[in-house]
Amino acid sequence: MTKQTVGVIGVGMMGHGIARNIQKKGWPLAYLDHPGNQPSDDLDADGARRFDDASALAAACDILILCVTGSPQIEALLLGPDSVTAALRPGTIVVDCSTGIPSATMKAAEAVKAVGCDFVDAAMTRTPKEAEEGRLNLLIGGDAATVAALTPLFEAFSENRFHAGGIGRGQTLKLLHNFVSLGSVTLIAEAAACAAENDIAPEVLVDCLRRGGGYGAGLDRTAPYILDGDVTPMRFSNSNARKDLTYYSQLVEETGTSRKVAEGVRGALDWLVETGHGDEMMPTACTTFRKKDK
Repeated sequence: MTKQTVGVIGVGMMGHGIARNIQKKGWPLAYLDHPGNQPSDDLDADGARRFDDASALAAACDILILCVTGSPQIEALLLGPDSVTAALRPGTIVVDCSTGIPSATMKAAEAVKAVGCDFVDAAMTRTPKEAEEGRLNLLIGGDAATVAALTPLFEAFSENRFHAGGIGRGQTLKLLHNFVSLGSVTLIAEAAACAAENDIAPEVLVDCLRRGGGYGAGLDRTAPYILDGDVTPMRFSNSNARKDLTYYSQLVEETGTSRKVAEGVRGALDWLVETGHGDEMMPTACTTFRKKDK
């Protein structure tokens, strides 16, 4: 694949790592200047083009990567009155790395295809640390030939890639993953709070879980907070977690399968957000859940 110009909208905690690794691997890079971006002096220093207008950026690139908060932002970018869709050049590929509702993703894809372009959803898992290291997991939905053509670019910022099927299936797999992943962290946080209130030493709790059935990525990311108050391995806010569980609940409602466990997890996240802890990173719930009379 010729190294085409890649545009990025959403140079935040995850998007900055994506953009930086794309640039390091030799793709010409452009990005949208936005207040939500991480510092981008390093991108500028290595020749990235900074755009103030999303449509101008869309018109200037061959591949447009979207790494924004969720479905409302994707809909605004691709379906709203100020969408960038009309500015896309025929043949441009739009890659949505955000977390969204699959049915909304498919509507956005239809709008992109209507102007002679292609669309792939490539939702991410892992954390900003792995994003900076170029070691994300990508959960991909799209035409097999288009995904194959994009693979050299995906390899620039990901370690593992899972092609789940057609458009929207990457987002579906992401919601399934996040239900399990974020649900595990929420469960561990509640257990840690109960353990602390019952005088179980944090190191004993963590060691017990690590050597038994409680071990997994959720524990690895939560244990540093339980032991030392460190949230670095899990820089994911309670508000974002609630958003993802809300999306999962909508997916399950549309699918018709059970969501009783999801309702419990979402209820816990609702409480965290509604009591003023939405902007805190998820591991801090180990402390917050110690509050009585919830």
